[in-house]
Amino acid sequence: MKGKISFLGIVFMLLVHLLFSQGRQLNWMADGSTYTKIKDGNIVKIDPKTEAETLFIKKEQLTVNGKVLKTDSYMLSNDNTKLLLFVNTQKVWRYNTKGDYWILDLPTNKLTQIGKGRPAQSLMFAKFSPDAKKVAYVSEHNIFVEEVTNGNFKKITNDGTRKLINGTFDWAYEEEFGLRDGFRWSPDGSKIAFWQIDATKIRDYFMLNTTDSNYSKIIPVEYPKVGESPSPAKIGVANVSSGQIKWMQINGDPQQHYLTRMEWSGINQLILQQLNRKQQESKLMYCNATDGNSYTFWAENDDAWVDLNSADILWEPGSFNWINNKQEFIWVSEKDGWRHIYKISKDGKIETLLTSGKYDIEAIKCIDEKNNYIYFSASPNNATQLYLYRVKINAKGSNDAELITNVNLKGTHKYTISPTGKFASHTFSNHQTPAVTEWLTLPENKVINASKSIATNAKPTEENDVEYVQLTTEDNITLDAWINKPKNFDASKKYPVVMYVYGEPAGSTVEDSYGSHSNFLYNGDIRGDGYIQVSIDNRGTPMLKGAKWRKAIYRKIGSVNIRDLAMGMKKLLQEKSYFDEERIAVWGWSGGGSSTLNLLFQYPEIFKTGISIAAVGNQLFYDNIYQERYMGLPQENMEDFVKGSPIHNAKNLKGNLLYIHGTGDDNVHYSNAEALVNELIKYNKQFQFMAYPNRTHSISEGEGTSEHLSTLYTNFLREKCKMGAR
Repeated sequence: MKGKISFLGIVFMLLVHLLFSQGRQLNWMADGSTYTKIKDGNIVKIDPKTEAETLFIKKEQLTVNGKVLKTDSYMLSNDNTKLLLFVNTQKVWRYNTKGDYWILDLPTNKLTQIGKGRPAQSLMFAKFSPDAKKVAYVSEHNIFVEEVTNGNFKKITNDGTRKLINGTFDWAYEEEFGLRDGFRWSPDGSKIAFWQIDATKIRDYFMLNTTDSNYSKIIPVEYPKVGESPSPAKIGVANVSSGQIKWMQINGDPQQHYLTRMEWSGINQLILQQLNRKQQESKLMYCNATDGNSYTFWAENDDAWVDLNSADILWEPGSFNWINNKQEFIWVSEKDGWRHIYKISKDGKIETLLTSGKYDIEAIKCIDEKNNYIYFSASPNNATQLYLYRVKINAKGSNDAELITNVNLKGTHKYTISPTGKFASHTFSNHQTPAVTEWLTLPENKVINASKSIATNAKPTEENDVEYVQLTTEDNITLDAWINKPKNFDASKKYPVVMYVYGEPAGSTVEDSYGSHSNFLYNGDIRGDGYIQVSIDNRGTPMLKGAKWRKAIYRKIGSVNIRDLAMGMKKLLQEKSYFDEERIAVWGWSGGGSSTLNLLFQYPEIFKTGISIAAVGNQLFYDNIYQERYMGLPQENMEDFVKGSPIHNAKNLKGNLLYIHGTGDDNVHYSNAEALVNELIKYNKQFQFMAYPNRTHSISEGEGTSEHLSTLYTNFLREKCKMGAR
């Protein structure tokens, strides 16, 4: 329900996240001194010091039958002699992970298609072997290995089907664990380790395409609902030469566990992470790739859920970062109540806390072993902001975090650091200042070009009138919030208020960055029309406030978070005389749509109008990985699921509701909408409903859709929550 979107509407939040994460997409050369990008069909090499561009690959080299290949992404082989290009791509669930692959041999300038005999747009996650003589890929749920020189291929797995999945993942694993690429070359290139997901016992949710032909078409999605056992997963190791597969012997019932991370830790050894079904116990294991034997060498537990060692706090996939000649690795854990970086010996017996104190790290940005630094983002003093810090990997004595960011630039700082730690792309913004980017050298932390520095070019604007506040509610909970006042604001008058919410563990809405304070669905000038805009961050969101804050929502989605949001608005109404209590509107998308419904149903005395988009109306309808992580098992605490679901309180609707859903939503199924609509009908509750045919969770497909959604939203808000001061 996140829309990783998640964090769409999380749709919008993702766009902001991607904007600030633009450097993550940089293709760095191995020495970390230059990076490449596609420009006008060519691939150019860029020197961060001078920003000079040199032609690396001409578009003529990427031309087939007179047409330049439209490249989505590319990678160089380890020896820099071959370029693997991903083209003609199509979306699988959220991302374009399926398409065609070509190899450009740089010495000979020869362009060759990989998987030429396979169906078009069927290849996934192609990657070179370590010696660049072979390429492995997934096609139609099986793994293939192909010789680069002659195109001869070998089918490594033969049993793949829509529901027996080799080398990639089902919907739930991809959505909730960020897992897509499901196979790994061994360091010597002789073996391939891979996941196999058995979804044969997972029931299908049937979506209906009713518009593309005279007869409806059934679209099945294997989707494990909350309360149902997970898809069993296992790890196989295939010998590339013989084709023989050895299955790893991993303790634990596969139907009650997840395998969430797997990599090679040596020539003949794998390291993996296993979670139990309730995601309260994490075990790190080694597997012998020859005999399949495995054993646990490190573990941690939590009464709510275990942090997944993600690359960042929003659950992007992480990895095992090895240091000191692979005798230690870097791990992230909340085991002491805060999200911290640990150094763990290979045998798991020695554990060193590298970041200590009552603060969270957000993400590891770079491990610069040569200079003995780990760079990470954090914000110990203000959870709405973000800064860059570093600590020493091998410290002698104290190891206090060193602030790298200019302390005078208050706001959100995003960094992308080259693999070798030589350069950093640094982007800054806050609620008053549009994003500005500069290049730095590290570890000196020096701006490369003063004329293009943030200090020189960061300019506040007058396009908003945003105020950040902290609200201590009657429950003695302190919440961060922002208020964006309308144009020509007059504190002696009363204004309508529009609150934007998300409210669940997959996203937060109160970040001190530019562009996140104005309504992206409003068709017009919302400030000029006299609306106050507000957002409040509740307990349970991934703010950098400690594990206790984030995990307060455990088993209480639809309860703790909703009360925080309602009490936050109640506090604002008490403190801000210019808030018109008769014109309070709330809206959100996905998890925010659910929060909107709950606020409207549970606190009708506060919220008079609500616009809910793509909401989970019944928590029992959502997937098991997400919902069980944060809510437990319905077999054990069904009452929490029922009370926290909007459908349970739909009978309390008193205000104005606009309810929107796409019938082709494979994430939050359309059945959520129909069940809630039935409940509202049952109690004769009048509301406005809009179903978008065959649209997914983003409601973005089809000609005119975005404009229609924006117009619908705006007209309803203007009608039910009248604009302008009184």
